[in-house]
Amino acid sequence: MKKVLVIGGAGYVGCVLVEGLLAKGYSVRVLDRLFFGREPARSFLDRVELVVEDMRAFEPEHVRDCGAVINIGGLSNDPTAEFDPRANEEMNTHASIRVAEVAKAAGVPRLVYASTASIYDRGVGEQSRDVLLDEDAVVEPRAAYATSKLAAEREILAMADESFAPVSFRQGTVFGFSPRMRYDLVVNTFVKDALDGGMLHVFYGGEMWRPLIDVKDVARAYVIALECDAELIRGQVYNLARENFRISELALRSQLALRAIGVPAELDADYAPRMIRSYRISSEKVEKILGFRSQVSVEESIGHMVKEIRARGLTDFTHPRYYNIEWMKLLEESVRIVSRHGYVLSKPGWGNRPGERSPTEGG
Repeated sequence: MKKVLVIGGAGYVGCVLVEGLLAKGYSVRVLDRLFFGREPARSFLDRVELVVEDMRAFEPEHVRDCGAVINIGGLSNDPTAEFDPRANEEMNTHASIRVAEVAKAAGVPRLVYASTASIYDRGVGEQSRDVLLDEDAVVEPRAAYATSKLAAEREILAMADESFAPVSFRQGTVFGFSPRMRYDLVVNTFVKDALDGGMLHVFYGGEMWRPLIDVKDVARAYVIALECDAELIRGQVYNLARENFRISELALRSQLALRAIGVPAELDADYAPRMIRSYRISSEKVEKILGFRSQVSVEESIGHMVKEIRARGLTDFTHPRYYNIEWMKLLEESVRIVSRHGYVLSKPGWGNRPGERSPTEGG
């Protein structure tokens, strides 16, 4: 296969995926704004072709010589989508559709699109509809994030023909260690809370369901989509999860896994009414057709996370960079401040001795 373009390759899933692609001998081009800086991608930046660009500025040159596109770009959860609904729709829907259109027109044969299992959200209190949902289930997403992902998915898959094989993965809630670490994902949050304060906080009594999958397994699924017979993915959608858990069970499993590696934590249950997402999905299709099997359990992932977090010193748990919405708010505020003053610390023309001219002054 020719070069693979990874949109969002410096993000949480992207950093793991790119390393996996490189390990398998792929040539990789990464298109990313480096929203979280270069440091998370430092280990592979000298081994990839990096294009620092917004996916909304996608052009045919970005897929030059590419044999596949993996689109994991855009906004990645409900809080960020609700913070800026317009940007959410622009990136998750319109830009994602344009990426597929450009790729198809350029003759790229495969495209992998990262959708979301949150389109199946039923909420709590809907026991009569609380069933294991497969890819044929009727979906009625309500949140901006899920709605934007589903809209793009439908348009992208409709482009499938004999020369273009797009596939969509409706992945469950991802967990596990990544160099672009996130502590705003449920398992990762449990690990962070245990390391930071010895307490696992469980909201709404943990009654809600959530499908879960480790980040390394997500990356493996994408690679399978690159290497399988194109007919198996052409215009297809696949659910992607290892297992469905009630959050209460997940908390108990996490508590035991942490205790086993010397990190004690108590459970703190909150039963206050909240806006809660709850859904379960079936991954039978991806297992039967693509032969995908999850390899990383919650317990194994927790052990790996703790080891890497400590080894890399990622224990400044309150830093906004680990939380997508907090980082976005911080950057937005920074842009407003800098645009108002035009500088951060060094004020042009200030601090010269009497009679001296600024290096920027002529004459």
